[in-house]
Amino acid sequence: MGDSPIRVAVIIASTRSGRFGPTVAGWFAGHAGRRRDMTIDLVDLAEAALPSTLTDDGEPVPHRVRELAPRLDAADAFAVVTPEYNQSFPAPLKTALDWYYDEWKAKPVALVTYGRESGGLNAAAQLRQIFGELHAVTIRDGVSLPRYWEHFAADGTWPKAAAECNATVKITLDQLSWWARALREARSRSPYTT
Repeated sequence: MGDSPIRVAVIIASTRSGRFGPTVAGWFAGHAGRRRDMTIDLVDLAEAALPSTLTDDGEPVPHRVRELAPRLDAADAFAVVTPEYNQSFPAPLKTALDWYYDEWKAKPVALVTYGRESGGLNAAAQLRQIFGELHAVTIRDGVSLPRYWEHFAADGTWPKAAAECNATVKITLDQLSWWARALREARSRSPYTT
């Protein structure tokens, strides 16, 4: 287990029509997938279609929620790719966070945010609070993409080779890998309790 690749669930948070999230997630997953120390599971919340009404204790858990749970549980780490809407993150992401609890515990989370001038940093700040409540560890450095639409290359590809995110993604992945290994080893030695 110690040297086996870490399993990273890359979560596409936006479900909006015409969304840019799959482009960002594909780029991030491409960088992660080129590393020998990571395997990637791309989780698209638009495809997951989790119900927005949560059940109460003792009520049956909806099929869609049960279907996604093993994928999140199997992950050693998460990368959340989210836009910033109205200085926050999309509602489907909050729904996903609220449906699960044990799946997030004692695992690292990288935040990959995009938006207008803030680059999604307001959404990232809120997510750090929520993941802390879920006993997950957000890594310090993430990827922020202000005015992401300005980073298209002349041939239509994204991002331009000179875009700053091409350097910050390596730092983010290095930190995510370190935390994932450290926390996976700690969980294997002693189950995390709350």
